[in-house]
Amino acid sequence: MSFFLRLICLFLTSAFFYGQECTEFTFPNNGADNIEVNTTLTWTNVLGYNGYILSIGTTPQGTDILDRKPIGTNPFYTPPLGLPDNITMYATLSLVPYDGPPISCDELVFTTVEITTPPTCSILITPDNNAGSVTIITDIEWEYVPTATGYYLSIGTTPNGNEIVNNLDIKNELSYDPPEDLPQNSNIYVKIEPYNDIGIATSCIEEIFTTSFAVYVCDPYISEATGELIYRAPIINLPNIVGICSDELPYTISSNDNADGFRWFLTNSGSEETLLSETQSVAISTPGKYRFEAYNKITTDAGDIECVSSKLIDVVASEEATITSINITNTAMGKTININATGGGQYEYSLDNRDGPYQDSPIFTEILSGDHIAFVRDKNGCGITQRTVDRDISQKDFPSFFTPNGDGINDHWQYIPPIENFEAVIEVIHIFNQYGSLIQQINPNRMGWDGTFNNRQMPQSDYWYKASFLNQKPIMGHFTLKR
Repeated sequence: MSFFLRLICLFLTSAFFYGQECTEFTFPNNGADNIEVNTTLTWTNVLGYNGYILSIGTTPQGTDILDRKPIGTNPFYTPPLGLPDNITMYATLSLVPYDGPPISCDELVFTTVEITTPPTCSILITPDNNAGSVTIITDIEWEYVPTATGYYLSIGTTPNGNEIVNNLDIKNELSYDPPEDLPQNSNIYVKIEPYNDIGIATSCIEEIFTTSFAVYVCDPYISEATGELIYRAPIINLPNIVGICSDELPYTISSNDNADGFRWFLTNSGSEETLLSETQSVAISTPGKYRFEAYNKITTDAGDIECVSSKLIDVVASEEATITSINITNTAMGKTININATGGGQYEYSLDNRDGPYQDSPIFTEILSGDHIAFVRDKNGCGITQRTVDRDISQKDFPSFFTPNGDGINDHWQYIPPIENFEAVIEVIHIFNQYGSLIQQINPNRMGWDGTFNNRQMPQSDYWYKASFLNQKPIMGHFTLKR
């Protein structure tokens, strides 16, 4: 077989095995200790598949935490109820082809941190604290608390009351469906106390909401004249999160919603609220949690009432991002570029164009070789950060000739390390003669080839090399030995 045919076979074999690689976990590292119980598992994204199946257990190949859950195409997953503490965990990913059975990949093993303190308190999600005109058939939902393994729930119609639910152990769930309707037109007091093996959260604040009037006065209804659905309470269109630049405070938030009246509250102090404004706008002086109410006045036989819509709004301070690193993975279909950025903002990402288009994911796939620039833009307009993406090692990083004549100048042929900080790592370099025979294997971190084979000087001629990498495709080329 000719030398060129051998080269082609080497390339095809490399491409075939490269395309068959499974995904690998990128966090935690295999064998890692002291991993937080609310950690997010991440892995390298693999193209050409319909998604992933994830299992998590406390035994090898176990599924007692998560049993073969299809999780779509995102290369990350956060267990919604956290993980048990101080125990060895086993996570297994499977690739889901568009046809055929799932393909199992290597198992990840790690150990969670030991919890030594009780959990902190939770807050209501549904209904919001201080919400009004809540339907009497509402479910009660609350936020997950890291390290919590269960929750005690009390519900009453008076402060610290528990006549509806008395310190019920909900176990490790984040919602409760009352078996009976809640009292109508009443204040409902809710206390949630997370617990774990160490103890129970202390000083948790009681939260409150108000149920609607009898016969659901404020509920939507269908107009007999037009057949349209009519809402008595206003529809709120403000987002759940409002980002502002740190240097823009104080900042004015305005609502364009149609309503008879408005109220803005500061809710950072728990169940206690501070009324800030009774207009459509409010001046925000600090980031934090705020509640916006919009209401319409309705006349009933029992008197005038307010049909209220309420929304809890997080005001967060944004800032320009810092790009900490850029990871490059070479695949059979091109580069995968992962931009790692930190900062106190909400960010989106673009490659090679400051004006976009931008995407929420920091991962770009099937990118052609060449010079690239990464851009990270704060979604709240607080600035754009850019950084050059390190290029790959290429044939220009290998000498085109050398002169092993013993004069101390250019006597060895070797890879020339570039000035830039490269992601690529050379494992070994093989040198062949013009007939395809291997005559030397050199370490890229040592002196290089001196132009001999079995202590004999090789003749002046062209020679071929193949540089093999840990994390990119091999590079092949030729150079000249001059005497």
